[in-house]
Amino acid sequence: MEKRKERSGPSRRAQEITPFLVMDILERAKELERQGEKIIHLEIGEPDHDTPQVVKEAAYRALAAGETQYTHSQGLVELREALSQHYLEKYRVWVKPERFIVTSGTSPAMILIFAGLVDPGDEVLLTDPHYACYPNFLRLVDAVPRYVPVSEEDGFQLHPEELGPRLTPRTKAMIINSPANPTGTLLNAECLARLAELGPYVVSDEIYHGLVYEGKEHSILEFTDRAMVINGFSKLYAMTGWRLGYLIAPEDFIRPLQKLMQNFFISANPFVQRAGIAALTQTGPEIEKMRATYDTRRRFLIEGLQRLEFRLPVPPTGAFYVFVNARHLSQDSYALAFDILEKAGVGVTPGIDFGAGGEGFLRFSYANSMENLAEALRRLEVYLTDFKGLEK
Repeated sequence: MEKRKERSGPSRRAQEITPFLVMDILERAKELERQGEKIIHLEIGEPDHDTPQVVKEAAYRALAAGETQYTHSQGLVELREALSQHYLEKYRVWVKPERFIVTSGTSPAMILIFAGLVDPGDEVLLTDPHYACYPNFLRLVDAVPRYVPVSEEDGFQLHPEELGPRLTPRTKAMIINSPANPTGTLLNAECLARLAELGPYVVSDEIYHGLVYEGKEHSILEFTDRAMVINGFSKLYAMTGWRLGYLIAPEDFIRPLQKLMQNFFISANPFVQRAGIAALTQTGPEIEKMRATYDTRRRFLIEGLQRLEFRLPVPPTGAFYVFVNARHLSQDSYALAFDILEKAGVGVTPGIDFGAGGEGFLRFSYANSMENLAEALRRLEVYLTDFKGLEK
C-alpha cells in the first residue's frame, strides 16, 4: 500500500496572497508613535470625521430595544427599502429591495460576488493600477486577474476600446471603481455605457460615490442590469468601524448569493443596520459639509504636492486620494514610502501596493485636517531638500 505523502504548512491560497502594503506602513507608523514620534497619517483611506450623531443615536435606540439577534440573511427589509429608494432618487434607477444583500462591510460583499460569479480559471479584467485587494479576492476563488494598463497622462481613464482585444472565452467579468482608489479617477456616463455593451458582467465598486468634486458619478445600473454593485457606508458616512456594506446583483444571482451569505456570514449586525437607515435618510446636510471640506483639502494638497515638484498631469476629482508620480526620487515606492515615514514622520502609501503600473507613485490621502496637511507638506519640503542634497 502506497504511503500517504504528508502535506504540512499553510495552504497555497494563503501563501499566494500578497500583503496589503499600506498596513505595513501604518503598523510601522504606530510603532514610531509608541516611541514618542508625531506621525501625520496620509496613508490610510479613512475619514477623520466622526460618525454623524443621528447615526449613533439610531444604533443606541436599537440596542436599547434589544435588536441584538440575527436578521434576514439579506438584511433588514427596512434598510433594503431605504437603499432602493436611495437608488431611485440618486440615479433614477428602480432596484427592488430583494436584489440587495446587506453585509458586514464591503469585503464580504466582494467575497460573495466573486464566489458566486466566477469559476476556477475564469478571467476578470481590472485596471492597473487598481485597489490593492482586488487581485487577492480573485485569487481566493481561483480566478485569474487580467490587467488593463491606464495612464497618468489622461488621469488614469479606462478606455473601453482597449478592453476588446483582451476579451477571451474565459473572460467572465470586469471590475470598475469610480471614483477610484488610488487615483481619484471618475468614469463618465459615455464610458460606462460602452463598458456595459462589451458583454462580460460588470462588477462596479461604488464605495466612493458621494465624494465627487468635479463632474457627476453614475451607477453602472443606469446602463445595464448585467452588473453587480458593491457599496457601503464606510467612506461617505464616516462609518469605517461600523462594518456595513451591501451588494446589488441581477435577480438570477440572488438566491445563490443568499445561500453563500447564510453559510459564511449569516447576517449583518441588526443595530448597525438601523444606523445605516439613519445615515441614508437623515444625514444629508452633514454629509454635504464633509464633502465640501474634502474638496477644500483636495485643492490644497494638490497645489502643495505640485509645488514640491511631484508629477500630477490630471488632478483627481473624486474619493480622497492624490496619486502622484515620484519616479524622479526613486523607482522603489515601497522603500521611498518607508524613508519618508522614518525621516519626515509622514505616512504615505507606496504605489506598488496598487499593481505594477503604480510602481514609482505615492498615494496621499486628504482625509486629514488642513493643519496636518500643511504640516505634512512642510515636512516633505524639508525631506526633499535633504534628499536633493544627498544626490549632489
